[in-house]
Amino acid sequence: MEPHFRRVAIIGLGLIGASLAASLKRFGLAGHIVAFDGNGVSLKEGLEMGLIDSTAISARKASQGADLVVLAVPVLAMEAVFKDIKPVLDKEGVIVTDVGSVKCVVLDAATRVLGRLPGNLVPGHPIAGSERHGVTAADPNLFAHHKIILTPRLQTDGEATRRIREMWQAMDADVVEMDPEHHDTILAQTSHLPHLLAFALIDTLSQLGDTFELFEYAAGGFRDFSRIAASDPIMWRDVFATNSAPVLEILDRYMDDLGRLRQMIASGNLDDLANVFARSKAARDHFSRIIEQREIKRKSQ
Repeated sequence: MEPHFRRVAIIGLGLIGASLAASLKRFGLAGHIVAFDGNGVSLKEGLEMGLIDSTAISARKASQGADLVVLAVPVLAMEAVFKDIKPVLDKEGVIVTDVGSVKCVVLDAATRVLGRLPGNLVPGHPIAGSERHGVTAADPNLFAHHKIILTPRLQTDGEATRRIREMWQAMDADVVEMDPEHHDTILAQTSHLPHLLAFALIDTLSQLGDTFELFEYAAGGFRDFSRIAASDPIMWRDVFATNSAPVLEILDRYMDDLGRLRQMIASGNLDDLANVFARSKAARDHFSRIIEQREIKRKSQ
């Protein structure tokens, strides 16, 4: 079978970049995969693991001759990469996509570099990940049955969007399209805020003294919630730096609600406290039913 892309250049060989390489290999979607990463050890490991076929000394070198270029770097590094691969931005026969957690900043960076939004840029965000990071955490099944959000603009080439959609679908991912501003707002609420809270909780508890005892007696709920605090610090620093407005908006709302809960506890207002918990449980139960119905539908297809 003819590969979906003849030559794929992956810029950044962390968890997502390496997992994408593994998935491209598994499903036969790439004829050749070349990678660039500032960490030479990651490139060496990628070769040894059979995730990639060759390496390059720069993003520009990697992108030369590629028909797909994937940017899998922290979002604050996107503009520098766009500058390096400028010769292929908007070049006929080349598609550029990314896997960044914030979308408006990626589009803005590309526009600054080229002077306009390149038509061959198809911004994307896999809603999949792990608290593990680095090339050794690569998982070819990471994207299966997970959402992939594409955020093309009107200027984005429709054929390029179609090919990126089909690539992800070939990996058993569920692809949707969304306005980039809406994406950044939704992800601030459902992903960025929870990560911020997990980081803050672990940081607070780690300063209390006997952290071994805290974790020794931690139940499943604590482990489940705090797991994401082991995520890549640099990646998440960049997320909060580039999506601050939506994050601060929902954080302020959350802090107001938390203040009201504190007041209920301090004043012994147990009825209102129970009502908040009941309302929250009802919302979570409703969400669980939706997820279960989607899973049943997926398995029946």
